[in-house]
Amino acid sequence: MNIWTWLSLIIVVLILLPNVTIFINFFTQEAENWGHIQEFILPDLLKNTSLLMVFTGILSILIGTSLAWLTSAYDFPMKRFFKWALILPLAIPPYIAGYTYNGILNYTGVIQTTLRNRWGMEVDQKYFDILTLPGAVFIFTLFLYPYVYTITRAFLANQSASIIENARLLGRNAWEIYFRIVLPISRGAIVGGVSLVLLEVLNDYGLVQYFGVPTFSTAIFQTWFGMNDLTSAIKLSATLMFIVFGILVLEKVLRGRKKYSYSNAKVRPLTPITLKGGKAWAAFSYSLIVFSLGFLIPFIQLVDWMFLTYDKIASPEFTSLITNSLVVSFIGAAMIVVFAVIIANFARMHHSIVSKSAARVTILGYSIPGAVIAVGISTVFIQIDQVLFGFYDMIGITPTLALSTSLFMLISAYVIRFLAVGYNSIESGFDKVGNKFTEASRMLGMNVTKSFFKVDARMIRGSLVSAFILAFIEILKELPLTLILRPFNFDTLSTKAFQYASDEQIHEASLASIIIVLISGVAIYVFHQVLEKEQN
Repeated sequence: MNIWTWLSLIIVVLILLPNVTIFINFFTQEAENWGHIQEFILPDLLKNTSLLMVFTGILSILIGTSLAWLTSAYDFPMKRFFKWALILPLAIPPYIAGYTYNGILNYTGVIQTTLRNRWGMEVDQKYFDILTLPGAVFIFTLFLYPYVYTITRAFLANQSASIIENARLLGRNAWEIYFRIVLPISRGAIVGGVSLVLLEVLNDYGLVQYFGVPTFSTAIFQTWFGMNDLTSAIKLSATLMFIVFGILVLEKVLRGRKKYSYSNAKVRPLTPITLKGGKAWAAFSYSLIVFSLGFLIPFIQLVDWMFLTYDKIASPEFTSLITNSLVVSFIGAAMIVVFAVIIANFARMHHSIVSKSAARVTILGYSIPGAVIAVGISTVFIQIDQVLFGFYDMIGITPTLALSTSLFMLISAYVIRFLAVGYNSIESGFDKVGNKFTEASRMLGMNVTKSFFKVDARMIRGSLVSAFILAFIEILKELPLTLILRPFNFDTLSTKAFQYASDEQIHEASLASIIIVLISGVAIYVFHQVLEKEQN
């Protein structure tokens, strides 16, 4: 076995270790509060989690697929802008969107204030109360639908025009084509996108905690830190992992065995139809409404609050938040790219059960909510620290929990959680260039490592940049892992924004939030440009 094989196996073990630890403890450890949780808390957790997933999934499919089809098949005013602008809601984490919309809609918000002061209207508060389960569905849908939109649009952009044009020649109207052709052939892409949406819903802690909706993430936090019962938190985490595995199995079933491929080698991309008159403005209005609700309105509100509190919040201490966020995001994203390259290169060079298993394990981390990974990795690191106590005594150092209170544990958790993000991008890059150039390099006397750096790395440069950007954005926005695993007195922009919002200092949370949004927005735009260049 070469060094790529050994490195891949080591990475796989590191990813599996926290998850295996959770499962072992679930079946072997006794928990004092587990009986109470099963009887009184677990049913509500299952109910709320199921409702959030079902309604968010349905609405995300409706919005994401309709916008993907609209921007792929038609030309209308400002379409080129909306193609990438409709991805921007991903730049706003749901918990930031949640407290922003609550600030807009509550009694002192801009809407009710305008209605009272300008129009003399008194309104019923229940119509503006967003801190409910339907309100959480509204936020999740608006800020997670881009997963469905981007994946479906990328699929449709690569489809042959003949399929759609033949349907038009047979007299099918736009609605029939959309429901009877576009949705069936896009099923794999749609299921892939909505699976990411559902996994993000399961992972979320900030929004559901702020809205007061009990879910598994909030229960894990409360059990661990409120009841000081790590064992029960582990059992809740294992229960959530069973749900996640159920989602992954359901995804496979829904994708089915049907595959749609080209009937010949001459693939002509779909030529958009130019909409005119009322249809053009209807398409423009629909795109504008979704973009405004999902990005423009909360962004403008955050900017307004930022100007109100900038002098109060801006300080050298706040600068350290930006530095902390950028440092952990950069280091984490760089490690993710390195690990993803190792496993992806190993998987394409060795067509075996081991290589396929390594690839599947890599994707596993993204399927598991952050709170679960935090429980698993902290358990492993605490056990390692306890093993090291004897070594510390032997060399005359005071025993301490060095690893489990370090930044290394947090970054390790980031790598496990988001390795799939980098891997998928790099794997697609390898699939695009194939193996023939690597094989030619090997025939000329270069080994696997030299061939990668001299040939492959240059050919998949766009995929490497995309992997880094996507991982960087995910880490920058991440909340549950950071809240649980950060070292003492170590804050990031996301944790500080959440702390302000939890303390009802919504205006003060705006500066940290707007920086997250701006950095993520710029990164998303760069990613879009790289993607467009790769497709062309």
